[in-house]
Amino acid sequence: MMKGKRLIWLLAGIAVVTALIEIAGLGMASIWPSVAALLLVFTTRNVLMGLLGGALIGTVLLVDGQLWLVPLQLVERHLLPNFGSSWKSGAILFTLILGGFVHLLERGGVLQALLTRLLHGRSKRKVEAGAGLFGLVCFFDGLANSLMVGRLFQPLAANAGVSRVRLAYIVDTTSAAVACLAFISTWIAYQLAMIREGFILAGQEANAEPYHLFFASLPHNYYAWFALLLMGFAIWKQWNFGPMKAAEETQPDSGGIDLPEEAFKGALWRAWIPVAALLAIIFVGIYTDGVHRAGKALLPLTFDKLAMSFAEANVPAILIIGSAVGALLAWWFLPRSVLKKGETGGGVFMEGMIQLFQPVLILIMAWMLSSTLKDLQAADYLGELLGDRIPVSLFPLAVFLTGSLVAFTTGTSWGTMGLLMPLAIPLGFSISGGDYAEGMRVMPMVVGAVFSGAVFGDHCSPISDTTIVSSMACGIDPMDHVRTQLPYALLAAMAAATLGFLGVGILGGPAWASPLAALVFAAMLVVFSSIWGEKASKA
Repeated sequence: MMKGKRLIWLLAGIAVVTALIEIAGLGMASIWPSVAALLLVFTTRNVLMGLLGGALIGTVLLVDGQLWLVPLQLVERHLLPNFGSSWKSGAILFTLILGGFVHLLERGGVLQALLTRLLHGRSKRKVEAGAGLFGLVCFFDGLANSLMVGRLFQPLAANAGVSRVRLAYIVDTTSAAVACLAFISTWIAYQLAMIREGFILAGQEANAEPYHLFFASLPHNYYAWFALLLMGFAIWKQWNFGPMKAAEETQPDSGGIDLPEEAFKGALWRAWIPVAALLAIIFVGIYTDGVHRAGKALLPLTFDKLAMSFAEANVPAILIIGSAVGALLAWWFLPRSVLKKGETGGGVFMEGMIQLFQPVLILIMAWMLSSTLKDLQAADYLGELLGDRIPVSLFPLAVFLTGSLVAFTTGTSWGTMGLLMPLAIPLGFSISGGDYAEGMRVMPMVVGAVFSGAVFGDHCSPISDTTIVSSMACGIDPMDHVRTQLPYALLAAMAAATLGFLGVGILGGPAWASPLAALVFAAMLVVFSSIWGEKASKA
């Protein structure tokens, strides 16, 4: 009853604030939908309601008081265009097909056999390390990474006594961070395009070298590196703290009890062939299609061609084709003995798809909210907070903090990159006195700061697509995932801000400073783990 009263008061308060913002024309209208969405999510623990509420409030602010237009605008401008985007519709189809594919492998009884053979044991540490390493291998796409690693490792993690919230933390950490660092991924074309856009707006189009600057920024993508370093340390030392520690203590400890022997009787080739086919089609398909679209010869294979292919290929279509072929092979190799009476392989595939309907619906709601924030120019409003009077040495830190705020409140890493990169690069040249050489000295840290802020939000925002998909793939409520993961994300973010962008920025960004910052962070983790939190019950 009290919860219902709190919700009513919250809705009333949101309505009043929305009306005041609309009447007074306050600048915070740009970010109010995100704030309202976060309030709804944390109060109701219902991500779908929060996202839809935020999108609805954003639409109200966009119609200039003509409230009768809200339903039409919400559907016409912020919902339907998502299905017209080849990338977004491709992401939906790929997610659903991959869900069916993984469910076929699970029902076939070979998934557990495959993972057990690969890990040579089912202790907590080995299962967590296996999930982390598999996440590093699946570097080609953040969402695909979350979905595949989460669904594949959930059964084995449960048997080893790894809590679902800890598995979700590992899955989420290796998604956006790895995709952002990988020079061959579905992110690279967008990242390079945004860097080039920043140079154009800075009047430096002739000097734009997106690839060179991307590689130069990699050592300065401090949040991504520190988040991965923290994850590896937490796995190695079995270190838990904050809400994660409480979740681990309440997790029933199976002690690595063996599954029934029949669970591992499936022939390994029944899993290897579909998985290998899926990965091979994705990589070969992206390379051949990208090279063809660029008008280049397939051979000889070079690094430049490989990187270029991800920028040119029709990645969504290839992801769909690869997952569809993998699903067909998994269906073909599905042992008929595992089917219930009257059940078919197609029915098993549909069960897997249905399990992901809710995550897909949440994903669509997140895109709707992002669309309203774009129309409200949320990032422009936040970007103005940077100003142009910040010292050069502190500018990367300011960019990182602003990017983190934008990404956390909007839940979109790509949106953050697209909205901040065109602002940060011109500002970087501006505060460098317009001198190109001086601007390029600080530019790798500026670009790394944008990427780091974007990954932070993608990693821990409750309205981020990877946060949602990671939690759903691991079978937990998104808010439980956010609550247990946030302290880890904040620790990595604080280290990135102080040791990375502040410390290295003050030193002028020399090549030796970034590895030194990583070593200092590692030493700090050793100290923290001895006085803060404690090890998991069993390794």
